[in-house]
Order: sequence, then structure tokens, then C-alpha cells
Amino acid sequence: MSSWPLTFRDRINGMRKISISLVFTVLWMGILLDTLPASLQAEASFVTIGSGDITGVYYPTGLILAKMINDKREEYGIRAAVESTRGSVFNVNAIMAGYLEFGLAQSDKQYQAVKGLAEWAEKGPQRELRAVFSIHRESVCLVAAVDAGITTIADLKGKRVNLGNPGSGQYRNAIDALESAGLDPTRDIIVEKVIATEAPQLLQDNRIDAFFCTVGHPSETLKEAVSGLRKVRFIPITGPGIDRLISEKPYYGKDVIPVAEFYRSSENAANVDTFGVLATLCTSTRVPDQVVYAITKETFDNFDHFRGQHPAYAGLTKAGMLEGLTAPLHPGAVKYFREAGMMK
Repeated sequence: MSSWPLTFRDRINGMRKISISLVFTVLWMGILLDTLPASLQAEASFVTIGSGDITGVYYPTGLILAKMINDKREEYGIRAAVESTRGSVFNVNAIMAGYLEFGLAQSDKQYQAVKGLAEWAEKGPQRELRAVFSIHRESVCLVAAVDAGITTIADLKGKRVNLGNPGSGQYRNAIDALESAGLDPTRDIIVEKVIATEAPQLLQDNRIDAFFCTVGHPSETLKEAVSGLRKVRFIPITGPGIDRLISEKPYYGKDVIPVAEFYRSSENAANVDTFGVLATLCTSTRVPDQVVYAITKETFDNFDHFRGQHPAYAGLTKAGMLEGLTAPLHPGAVKYFREAGMMK
């Protein structure tokens, strides 16, 4: 791998600029080159983890994984940094282009990339993409203003609905939900396509009636949505069409939005049923086995510590972290899982 100054400069020029808050986080974590002992500078591997928006769960997840590796930098000779990115599709493409060594991606995006579907229909299957492990579950959420009179997904007909930015995982999830409920996104609703973090303000300003987002919990975006003067509710995404969707798509599963625990300012009195995906950690065949082995080992050997780092991980199990992986497992991850007796 190239040295840190060259990699950093290339990424600044070729990718989205890292936010100022991220730079300070990186500095705080002590992962700049000049903090390395002289004996390790020539040997260290530098890896970057693509995460997501700083208000979501992907960003802190990236920081947690990076810190676990950096705490053992003298043992592994690996230095990890985190970049805030536009999410799943961006991360997969950046991994394939060699700009990122690791990236977080929804399980459906991992599946589509490997199969050459959706955003990768023209590029074809991303054969060098590799899975490492899955992490938390992400719910497909539908949030609606109470005064819009929306109580079911069918009530979205004729309404102003934000689906998310095209190319994001949540955009495709929203389309799937609408079509499964018998709605044509091109004709039955008035579509907005802004990023999820802008949707709560649009809702509060009465510029939209509802929005979709796919998130882990607790979500700052959802907390913002339920905290404004305009009252909102979570809409169940259920029914025969959704059941068929889940049975046809291996990356989808039934899920529950923990409204009672995290979003008590909403109009809902109880948790809300929906469907969801898994957040997965991806890499490529170009990343050395020992690097992938190290990040896998640190996560699973310190599983209880890892699970306690964020509320979204509360329901994690080691076995569950091998679900939702449709790309081939990286050999470095396989080596650890076999040593730990988690696979043959």
C-alpha cells in the first residue's frame, strides 16, 4: 500500500472531502503518521473505512472498528482511519476503485453489487468484492406528518414523499416498499429525492408529507423528525405484498422500529412493524489476509465490549454477524472464523 501522505492527498482530490469534525476525530484518535514509533513507520499498513453520514450509525461504527485496530497498532502494524461518505453504494464503488480498503454497506447493496444488479447493472458483477461480517439491523422507516392523514402505506397516494437520494440503499428500499404495496412511484406520489438528513426539516416546513429512511437505532435523523412542532407518526410497512418481497429477496427480513424506546415524541404508542436489511462490512480481494484477519479477530475476541459500544448493537450475536453476507467471505475472515470454531 502507498504511504499515508500520498493516500490522503489522492483521496482528498478524488473523493468527497472529509468533514472538519472527522479530521478532529482522527487527530484525537492519534492515527496520524507522526505518532507512529519509528520502528513501525516503514512496516505499517494504512487502511481507511468508509462509513456514512455523521448523524447515522455507520459513522460511529467505523470509528469503533478503527479504534479497536489502532489500540493494537504495535501488535498488528495497522493504522485505521474513517471517512464520512454518502453510504452503501459509494462505499462499494470506492472499495472496487481502490480508494477504500473497507466500507459499510447494506446487505441488499452487497447482494446487488455481487450479482451486477441495480446500480451495477451496466458495470456487471463486482467479482472482487468480499464480505467480512455483518453488524446491526437497519429498519426501513416511513415517517409521516399526522396532519397529512397517512396511517397506512396506501395512504401515500397523491402525497409528497421523500425517497432519499438516488443511488442510496434507502432509495431502492423505498421503491421496493411502494411497489410491494401496489403504488407506482412515478405516478402515484409526488417524489422528492433529497438525502435522509434533510428530510426531517422538509417535513417540519410542510414541504413534504412523509419520508422513507433506512437506519439503525437510535437514529438522530428520526429523533429530529419526532421533535418538531409538526407532529409525526411512524407508518407500519406490512401486508401480503411486503411478505412476498421478503420471501423473494434474500437480503430482506421482518423488523421492528423501537418507537417506545427511542422515539417517544412520536404519535405512536407502541413499536411499529416493518422490514429491514443488515449493515455489513465489506472489503476487496486486494486487501491482505492479515489485515482482514486482524479486524475480524479484534471484533469477535472482544465481542461483549464491541456490542456495548452502541445501542444499535444491543441484539447482536456472533452467529447473527455471519448472516446477510452474499459476497464471498474474505480469506482473512474465514481464517478467524475457522480458528474460533464458527465455521468449518
